[in-house]
This record gives sequence, C-alpha cells and structure tokens, in this order.
Amino acid sequence: MTPRPSLPLLAWDVQLSLLLALFAPALGRADPVTLHIPHVSEPPDLGQLASARATAQDQGPVVITDFRQREPGDGAPCSRKTTAAVSYDDNNLYALFVCQDDPRRARAHLAPREMIDEDDQVLVYLDTFQDGHRAYMFACNPLGVQQDAILAEGQDTDYTFDTLWYSDGKLTDDGYVVRMTIPFRSLRFSHAEVQTWGIALGRIMPRSSEESYWPWITKRVQSFVPQFATATGLRGIAPGQNLQFIPHAVSTRARFLDMSAAVPGLNNQAETRGGLDPKIVLHDAFTLDAALNPDFSQVESDEPQVTINQRYEVVYPERRPFFIENANFFTTPTDLFFSRRIVDPQYGLRLTGKTGPWAVGGLIADDRAPGRLLSPRDALYAKRATDEVVGLQRELGQESSVGVLATSRDFGPSSNRAFSLHTHLKLTPTWSFAAQGMHSYTRPLDGGGQNGTGALAELNRNGRHFDVLARYTDLGPNFGAGLGHIKRVDIRRIEEEVGYVWLPERAVVKFGPSVSGMYNWDHDGRVQDWNVDGEFKVDFTGKTKVKYHHVEAFERFEGLEFRKRSMVAEFSSEWLRWLATSATYQRGTEINYDPAPGLAPFLANAEQATVSLTLRPLPRVRLDHTYIYNRLSARPGSFPGADSTSSHIFENPILRWKLNYQFSRPLSVRAIFDVANVLPNPSFVDLERERRLAGDVLLTYLLNPGTALYLGYADHWENLAIDPATPSILHRTESPELSTGRQFFVKVSYLIRR
Repeated sequence: MTPRPSLPLLAWDVQLSLLLALFAPALGRADPVTLHIPHVSEPPDLGQLASARATAQDQGPVVITDFRQREPGDGAPCSRKTTAAVSYDDNNLYALFVCQDDPRRARAHLAPREMIDEDDQVLVYLDTFQDGHRAYMFACNPLGVQQDAILAEGQDTDYTFDTLWYSDGKLTDDGYVVRMTIPFRSLRFSHAEVQTWGIALGRIMPRSSEESYWPWITKRVQSFVPQFATATGLRGIAPGQNLQFIPHAVSTRARFLDMSAAVPGLNNQAETRGGLDPKIVLHDAFTLDAALNPDFSQVESDEPQVTINQRYEVVYPERRPFFIENANFFTTPTDLFFSRRIVDPQYGLRLTGKTGPWAVGGLIADDRAPGRLLSPRDALYAKRATDEVVGLQRELGQESSVGVLATSRDFGPSSNRAFSLHTHLKLTPTWSFAAQGMHSYTRPLDGGGQNGTGALAELNRNGRHFDVLARYTDLGPNFGAGLGHIKRVDIRRIEEEVGYVWLPERAVVKFGPSVSGMYNWDHDGRVQDWNVDGEFKVDFTGKTKVKYHHVEAFERFEGLEFRKRSMVAEFSSEWLRWLATSATYQRGTEINYDPAPGLAPFLANAEQATVSLTLRPLPRVRLDHTYIYNRLSARPGSFPGADSTSSHIFENPILRWKLNYQFSRPLSVRAIFDVANVLPNPSFVDLERERRLAGDVLLTYLLNPGTALYLGYADHWENLAIDPATPSILHRTESPELSTGRQFFVKVSYLIRR
C-alpha cells in the first residue's frame, strides 16, 4: 500500500488550521481499505465460513483472510492461516474466526474473565465514531474467555472497561474457532441512520511473539486507530435509549483492630447494606452513570510492592468500577485527576459522551474520608468533601485534538481548583507534539490562598526502528492539584530518550540500545535531580526478553546532596505454554530516607530482587508465585555516627502465593497467602520490626460484568499483642500472634437492561 498525502479535516480557528496545514503534506496515509458489512437475517454459525462471500444483504457474512503481521515481520503474511467473517443484524455485530494451528501448541486456558494475556487471542477493534481517537477492543482466547478494553490514541489501553457481550470458542483438530456477538446496546455511536465506523481484526500468537491484523497496521507510523479499515453497510441500528440498573447488596461480618480509639482494642462489626448503580443512555452517544450508596470495597487484593523507604507515596491502581469506566475522558499529560483521591464516596454522578468532534465528560462525588479522620471535637468532624471534574475535548482531524480539564475539591472553608488547557498535534506519520498549560488556586483550612501555574511540552517520535522523546515540565512552587497525582512541585524538568532497534525477524525479534536522561532544578536555580540511563535489550520469540541498564544519578534530599548509581538486569519469558517467568535484580546505592533519630539521611548500598513464576499445570489451574527482596546496608568506611556493630540497615522480604481454579467460565475459586517482614536495625533506620501473615479465599460466580456473586474470607495477622494492663497498650512480639483484621463477606449484584 503506497502512502499518499492527505489534508486533515479541521473545523477550528484559522491560525491552528493553518499550522496543521503546513504539516499536512507529510501526513501520509495508506490507501483506504473499506469493508462492507452485510446484514443477515439470523445469527451466523461457524459452518458458514466455508461458503460465505462478500455478497449482498442477507447472503451471509463477508470473509477476510489477508491478515498481515505488525510484529515481528511488519507487513509479512500471518504465519498461520486465519479466516474471519463479519456480519450484523438489527441487534448485534458478529465476528467469527477460524484459526489454523497445532492444537497441542495453541495456548488456551479456562481462565477468569480478562486473564488471557498469556494465551492465543483473536480481536475485534471498533472505532464507532470513526474519529481515529478511541476504539473498543474485544478479545477472546480459543476457549471463548473474554477480555475487553478501550484504546485511546496516546494513552495506555484501558483494560478496566467492562461491558456485556457474548462469545464461545473451542479447539479443533487443526486449530480453533471463536464466535463473538457484540450487542449494539453495549456500544456508543451516533444516531445517524447510516453508520460509518472504523474496524480492525487481529490475531495474537504469544509463542512466536506474533501480532497480525486486518487491515495491515504498520509500526512505520505512530498511530494505531487511524489505520483501521472503513466499515460501511451498517444501517438502521442504534444503541437505543436503554436503561441499565445494577442493584447490589453486601453483607459483612468482621473483627478488626481499632487503632483510632483512645485505647486500642479488637472490635466486632456486622453490616448489611444495599445500593444501586443506574446507567442511562441519552441520545445514543451520551451515558449518564450514577452510584447510589455504592459498594466501593475491593474484591481483588492489590499486588504486593515495596512500601518502605520511599520518598514519594506508593500508588495502587484504581479498581472501583464507577471511576474506571471512561476514565480516558479525564486524562491529561500531567495527571490532574487521580480518582483514588476520592476515598469514601456515598454518591457519584458521571456524564460521558461524544457528539461530532466533541468529547465531553463530567463527574461529581462526595467523600466522607476527610471528616472521619478528624477528632470528634473538630467542627468539621463527619463533614464531607465535594469533588467535581469536567473535561471537554475538540478533535482536529483524525489525530489531533485540543481540550480543557477542570477539577475542584471543597472541604469546609478549604478548596482547590485546577485548570488545564492541553493539545495533541500529529505532525507527521511518526512525529507528534503535546502541550499543556495549567493553573491552580488553593485555599487552606486556616485561610489565605495561593495561585500556582504549570506547563508541559512534549515532542515524540515513534517508528519501526527509531524512537525519540523530549519533554519539558514546569510546575511552580504554589501549584496544587487536590484531585491529582503529582509527586512534587517547584520543578523545571527536562527529559530526553533516544532508542534504536534492529529487526532481524528470526529467533531474535528485535534488539538495540537506548539512552535516557533527566535534569531537574527548582525555581531558584538549585539542581534537584539528574540521571543518565543507558540500556540494551533483546527480544526473542516466545515473549522472551533480556534487558540490562546502568544508571548514574544525583539527588538533593533535605538540603543534602547524594550521588547515586545502580545496575539493573531483567529477564522475562513465556516460552513454554505452562510457564511464565520474570526476574529483576537491581544493585547500587540509595538514600536512607528514614534515618534513626539523631541521624541525617545518608547514602547506603541497596539491593532489590523480584522473581515471579506463573505455572499452568492444567488448563483450569493457575499458580502465581511472587517474591520480592529489598535490602539496605551501610557502606564500609562510611558508617554514620551510630551505635551498631552491623552494616545491616533493613531487610524487607515479601512473598505471595496465589492459586486460581476455574470450574467453568463463570465459576472460580481463588486463594492467596502473603508473608511480609520488615527487619530493621534501629541504630540506622526509624522503622518498626514487622511480621505479617495474610490469607484470603474468594469464590466467584461472574455471569457477566454486572451479574456476579462473591463469597470471601480474609484474615490478617501481625506481630502485635495487647497488653492486659489498664489501660491496654500494644507492643511488638517476635511472631504474628494477633489477628488484626478478619472478615467474611457476601456480595451480590444483578444486571438489568431495558
């Protein structure tokens, strides 16, 4: 397919139109590919693929066979014959796949919904507004286990998106077959009588690190969604003015260690509560979601990670459905909205949607957490914060946009407002530019107020061989984003990264070096941080990767200057269908951020190792093992003035065993056992000696993303004991003797669609 120039379709102010027009001759496009999707009178079956042709209405689905690789051979035919067929009726879009393969080598496990990354997959992408910015992704493994997501250009794929659709699949003598049924009611698109969408179909084979698509989606250009084919033939369909209700109920019985009381002790708690999550589709393309007395408790536990000796807060991903759906409507280059800042809401309301080139998002929620953290004697005790977010984006052609975002948080007399004007411009097929201007106003509880500003500019090249990133960030000392996640302010930071890869297209998929650097200084001109990172990586088939990099760095902390260095070696592989493994080893120097009383922060030797194993001995069984070891020790000859005969500062081993057994696609049981220890030397570090054990068991019946039943039990033990003296006090023991949190819960929800 020969690239040819095309002009972006703009409906914006004249100056920006002229700017983009200057770059238009370089915006190459492959010759357009069109797929006419036929209407069928009844749902197709896999037997139709043998005789179906791209014919007129009611004569069967259109058949596609020309799948081409994106990885490892860009443009080469798919190594295994793949046939797909697409059709629709008044209610659903249908996609059928027949994939030739050795059934003994195809990777197919009966797994929980979404957990198919290590399996063979077939995929359907739908850009229902044909705007080149966002697309739905629907994927299945050979047994029909589902995964869905939202893909937004320039952002990470949002796998937290869940919707209702149907699939089935099975292994055959010469491969596998899959059928997907996607209800139009589960999609959002315009109310036009005749629809024109973007569409792409894909196949992934992990053992050969191969990704193939129709139409051919090349890595020679930066974008993904704009390369989709144009889907025509869709007529007389609509998502409808549908209503969706998910009533839910939770019953818990718990015993926990209450540390908020004047006298620590064990409390028993029993609670049964209900709530409702309604969803209303307005004018086909807009969705109004509400959460009334929502249950925002997590069913799945967070993955283990190191939390001690960290300069900045440890971030855990959002898991609450109300906040994760359509989160990309509130995403900006600088993270001004981080939904976990809203800790304990009782209600929430969200509106998201798209009309023409405009994308709109709005969210409002309360938060009971700030008032509950205060003393009962405080006038703001039990008061709530009010949180609001509004986002508006205007698309400029298929691959450029400009948008605004505003966030607001009020608690008593205090408030925070943050505003952003941001843009993403596609300059050439491989070059893009992003910019953001920010302003904030913060009024603390004790009165007064301060204004702050921020800015970001980023130039990015992403191609088949050569990648470049250059970014400048400026956040003033008074800038504040109460609902955002910003590690620090008062910075002027320059970041650069350059990488090149060779693509031999053999057992070695790609290899090459990269160099990155960062330089950061405050608004008084003092250098705060810098680092230089040299890396070399090799990717083999079987999703096997080897990486080594060396880092030289400088950091200023509490007025002291530290010169750091480290080496990191990484390995990961999914070469075997029953085993996935990864290991990382890091060694160098790091700052002791929590020195013992009387000591200043000091530089120490640091080691950290992480090993993970995933075993699939049977198609229904998955065993995950994770081990993290983190250690800090004083450097010989440079001990601080502390009374210690050992160079040991702390050790922090963390171990997790996780077992999942899948009885059927909806029914599974999962068990987790965690061990975590903190073993400090009090002469060097201000940490307590901690030993923790935790275990939980969860039985899940997940019929679809809205209809589910969960039965769970969890227990957490710590090396604590309650002294029977009056008043009682807590003290540390040698082993975990006290159950600090024990809970049994039942959670049920049911999806109702009208």
